[in-house]
Amino acid sequence: MYAVIFTAIIKENDEEYLDMANCMRAIAKEKYNCLDFQLMSDGEQEIAISYWPSLQHIENWKNDPEHIKAQALGRQRWYDRYKVQIVNIEREYEFKV
Repeated sequence: MYAVIFTAIIKENDEEYLDMANCMRAIAKEKYNCLDFQLMSDGEQEIAISYWPSLQHIENWKNDPEHIKAQALGRQRWYDRYKVQIVNIEREYEFKV
């Protein structure tokens, strides 16, 4: 399993941004087999972590036409800067009550 870690500094967080973010999460899950998509923000800082079964799934998602439009809008309007990291999850465990 792989994770994509997206960290950003937000310069504008408007209604269109929130709608686009929700739409992108839905497309990732429904169309590209994203296993989970978590988004957290604190002031102007944002982190999104998505989980994928393979690198090919991530590449397909990256090249989705709607995602490409969202990326362009992000660079033009919503983000001061961002970073994307793709990591291989070698081990996973959890605790549940």
